[in-house]
Amino acid sequence: MIKVAINGYGTIGKRVADAVAAQPDMEVVGVSKTKPSAEAYVARQRGYPLYIAEMSKRQAFEDAGLEIAGDVTDMIKHADVVVDATPGGIGEKNKKLYELYGVKAIWQGGEDHEVAGFSFCSSCNYSEAKNRQFVRVVSCNTTGLCRIIQAMDERFGVGRVRATMVRRGSDPGEIKKGPVDAIVLNPVKVPSHHGPDVQTVLPQIDITTMAMIVPTTFMHMHALQMDLKSDATKEEILAIIEKHPRMGLVRPGTGITSTAELREYAQDLGRPRADLYESAIFADSIGLVGRELFLFQAIHQEADVVVENVDAIRAMMNVVDEAAVSIEMTNRALGFTAI
Repeated sequence: MIKVAINGYGTIGKRVADAVAAQPDMEVVGVSKTKPSAEAYVARQRGYPLYIAEMSKRQAFEDAGLEIAGDVTDMIKHADVVVDATPGGIGEKNKKLYELYGVKAIWQGGEDHEVAGFSFCSSCNYSEAKNRQFVRVVSCNTTGLCRIIQAMDERFGVGRVRATMVRRGSDPGEIKKGPVDAIVLNPVKVPSHHGPDVQTVLPQIDITTMAMIVPTTFMHMHALQMDLKSDATKEEILAIIEKHPRMGLVRPGTGITSTAELREYAQDLGRPRADLYESAIFADSIGLVGRELFLFQAIHQEADVVVENVDAIRAMMNVVDEAAVSIEMTNRALGFTAI
């Protein structure tokens, strides 16, 4: 069994912990929190050993009825791999600790590529992650972009990509973030960081991205345009997406035209936390003008990187040789097939 520690039990960390616990070849040896919270009570209910960043706060946890197993250093000593799901910028500071104890570590897309020196997407560069000590799983938006671009590039070749990200303002549980009544250019300048981030995984792709934030909490939406290098039909595009284990089609018959309806759909499917691990591509949006491909895809910012973390663990530990095998194992353990 691969022993996995989750450093940072928040939006991503709690989902990764549950995904790891569901895998037949992994176990959660601990999760960490900086202060008592509702999530700390959830960790206790799940049976995850709870560790804290500063032992000086132990009394606050105990006063809240939360048993502490030790500090983060103690947790790391029990782990083969640490998934660092701390807020952006904090993870980089933790690198020295992981180096000191010789443990493998995975960072999230909130950290720069340089923190690990290798950025990961399961369907793009799984084999290159084998035996690495440090890996960075790219952000939710970059993950969604990489999946579809790689699939199209493999089949048709991709010459140029232009994408606009319409991003959610905050996660559903965050009450201190806005905007409440604004559309915010994020950033004003072009390109946004998403294109260069894609190139850390797919360096051959010519991509320029733009982004804005809107006052909603569930999912991002991408307006994506790709210049293909060879002829394609809509039927061929649909078939590629249908076969991909991490991309799903929002079919016309569902009547779904919004992220709100997608969330309802995920809930009705019985997905934990209404999570969509796959990129949700609107079938009716797929269009071709010559070799120019257009489509809309929705990206669940809380969920799509969760399965990528699980696959990254297997690659780093070199226990599963092929990406397709790990992806299938991960999906099966979580009980889902793409929509």
